[in-house]
Amino acid sequence: MSDHPPAIAEGLLRLVEREPALAELVSATGLPRSRSRPAGFGTLLQIITGQQVSTYAAAAIWQRVALLASPMTPAAWVGLSDEAIRGAGFSRSKAVYARDLATKLLDGSVDLDGLDAIDDEAAIRSLVAIKGIGRWTAEIYLLFAHGRPDMWPADDIAIQAGYQMLRGLPERPAAKALRQAGEEFRPWRSAAALLLWHLYHHRLRTQSGEIIPG
Repeated sequence: MSDHPPAIAEGLLRLVEREPALAELVSATGLPRSRSRPAGFGTLLQIITGQQVSTYAAAAIWQRVALLASPMTPAAWVGLSDEAIRGAGFSRSKAVYARDLATKLLDGSVDLDGLDAIDDEAAIRSLVAIKGIGRWTAEIYLLFAHGRPDMWPADDIAIQAGYQMLRGLPERPAAKALRQAGEEFRPWRSAAALLLWHLYHHRLRTQSGEIIPG
């Protein structure tokens, strides 16, 4: 529990106390692992890597990308050739987005350090204004890198599936419906997201017997 930011840790406890299905899950498997990562370019780049690809594909691509520069800084990234970036598995569009992000961080037109000074929706708007970053990427970054306690990435398919499992729904809710449904978890929606990811991956492991990254 100590690995989670304090506000998210509190949310996990509150939700487990009130949701019997989550309490049963946590009793059997423990609390979900922390998703905390350092704020900054490297983490945002890793999340961009995971856009619209499977967990497995994202992990494989990121392993190759991480070998291109250490530490992963904007200056190091702009020094890489397009061939090296594409060779690591980035699509053409993601390569363009990542180079644009690195360039803007270097010239000061994008300021990730200022996100902590503004509220959730303002922080999301600030990130979405960056080329190649949509709401899902912004919410995941603010949850993982800034430990914001009330992020709700309703576009995430695993969270949609986890909510379907939690509520016994006949089908997976669409993003719009899930965004509305998530109101029940305020002000602990980040904790709810972690628990729903945990539930989803636990069910997959149980059903398939495979080791699935959670």
